[in-house]
Amino acid sequence: MSKSRSAILFWQVAILVVVLVVWQWGFEWSKALLPKAYVPKILDPYFVAKPSLIWQSFLRLGCFADPAGFAACINGNDNNLWLATLKNTWWGFLFGSASGVAAGLVLGRSDFLARVFGPYVVALNSIPRIALVPLVILIFGLGDLSKIATAWLVVFFVVFFNTFEGTRAVDRDQIAAARLLGASELTVLRTVVIPSALAWVFASLLPAVSFALIGVIVGEFIGAERGLGKLIIEAEARANASEMMVAIFVMMFVGILLAIAVRSLQSYLLRWQPQFEPSA
Repeated sequence: MSKSRSAILFWQVAILVVVLVVWQWGFEWSKALLPKAYVPKILDPYFVAKPSLIWQSFLRLGCFADPAGFAACINGNDNNLWLATLKNTWWGFLFGSASGVAAGLVLGRSDFLARVFGPYVVALNSIPRIALVPLVILIFGLGDLSKIATAWLVVFFVVFFNTFEGTRAVDRDQIAAARLLGASELTVLRTVVIPSALAWVFASLLPAVSFALIGVIVGEFIGAERGLGKLIIEAEARANASEMMVAIFVMMFVGILLAIAVRSLQSYLLRWQPQFEPSA
């Protein structure tokens, strides 16, 4: 097993090194070795900045250029990488997931409420969430609240529908057995329904992480006082490819970290399932 992991890690690192080397020097090599007509335009540093330039922009925008003044840079620079977008993504994901799970459990356990609210939920879900972003900004303004609301809109329905279906799919025999043993409705929900529906919930949380980030970025594209989306728009206006690439890589990195956190929580809460049992 360790040999297989070492081989996988080796190839992952090798691919990354090759990509970075070609990215850094490929355009110059292409111009020197190939006719101009065959030079791949995508490698032009004007369109995608070199890794070295991206790294320099990252140090500056990430407030690492002067480690001694990191705190002052974070507090005084609205276009830094670490505050607005990441905070809004986290809160939008948290509120959207929590409310989606709660609504899915309530409607999933009540046929009456599911029939009453079903048409409204379907009607709201049929609206593209991105189309609501201008309205959200109009209501909540250009500040952080509108970005959190946008992320909530995107995340809520993804988590709600999975939780609802997971709640409906719980084995009725298990519920009947719990009631036969004298369990109350709350106990049934806590000991039978929620554990059974957790796999459905976590299946929605991984895409919900990306959707929350997408919602925040789109909100910042349309109108924002700060954030990665605003940074990308301003960098595009100045034709500054390195700053745009920094924002893209930071979003990628944050998405990976959030996905790892969700996976770790999933492995802990679902450790009773065979696929999440720790290997000997």
